[in-house]
Amino acid sequence: MRSGMTRSARSGVPLLALGVLLLVVPALAHHGWSWTEDGQFRLEGIITDIYIGNPHATLDVDVEGESWRVELAPPSRTIAAGFDEGAAAPGDEVVAIGNRSRDESERRMKAARIIVGGNTYNVYPGRAPPS
Repeated sequence: MRSGMTRSARSGVPLLALGVLLLVVPALAHHGWSWTEDGQFRLEGIITDIYIGNPHATLDVDVEGESWRVELAPPSRTIAAGFDEGAAAPGDEVVAIGNRSRDESERRMKAARIIVGGNTYNVYPGRAPPS
């Protein structure tokens, strides 16, 4: 019994699967937490830049003269947590709680919670420490 699929269609299936895999794996690695240390990390400083866009929102934070990148959730999730473009501005003090990069030479962390102006934003509520 012969398959209904032509030879050219069958040869394209592995290429299509490879293409999908090449697109999905980097996205999963980028959005995961595997690049972060276990345990909570707390960072306090002054916001120097705010970006709310894809693939995720970020804050650049000055901590005693060193610039840190604080990664938040994707924009829809960050905004749903209440942190939108009007929630903070450069010059505001921020506390970020989450997980820092495993690479100690990298000044980067992924925040589960940020606190600005007395307001708390749990961008990853399941990962934020108890209040």
